[in-house]
Amino acid sequence: MSERDHRGTPPSQVGHYGAASSGVAFAEATIATAWNVQGRADRKTFLDAAQSAFGAALPTRPNTFTRGECVMVLWLGPASWLIVSGEPLGDFGAKRDAMNAAGGALFDVTCARIAWTVSGSHAATVLSKGCPLDFHPRAFAPGTCAQSLLGHINALLARDDNAFTVMVARSFARDAWRMLCESAAQYGYDVNEATPYR
Repeated sequence: MSERDHRGTPPSQVGHYGAASSGVAFAEATIATAWNVQGRADRKTFLDAAQSAFGAALPTRPNTFTRGECVMVLWLGPASWLIVSGEPLGDFGAKRDAMNAAGGALFDVTCARIAWTVSGSHAATVLSKGCPLDFHPRAFAPGTCAQSLLGHINALLARDDNAFTVMVARSFARDAWRMLCESAAQYGYDVNEATPYR
């Protein structure tokens, strides 16, 4: 076990921590753009304008997400979505104006959150230690997202085919990271290089 193990300051360096096995892998998913778009999902002009502006359809089914070439769009509520990308998405002012013209609104929240991918055979178990959601694929299938708690911290979680994404407010990142590492230590976990959010 590294001398900077799960009992002290959470490790940020690439490496292996905890038990000798490798049951979980973490990697920061760096966010270049995070925009909150709001509007009425029953207005086709708004939905069309959003798809044109962001390159992906806004999901209208609760607790789901969609993808475009370089964006992920997560459903936050009946009239609110989070557009996230590991790349810059162009002129914010122009896209905000387009959303305003279509009866919606756009807010830049890029600096608000930090994200990690959580993968491996024990990923769901590790998340379940601190989150009340049911992560069984029947209940939380790929393409699903939900807002919940991770320990005492508000979190946004999404599931792809092979990994989960966990987003928390930047001000709570250290606490969330510590909880994830402590939960994963018994299975062994790898901290991998940061990659752009996908």
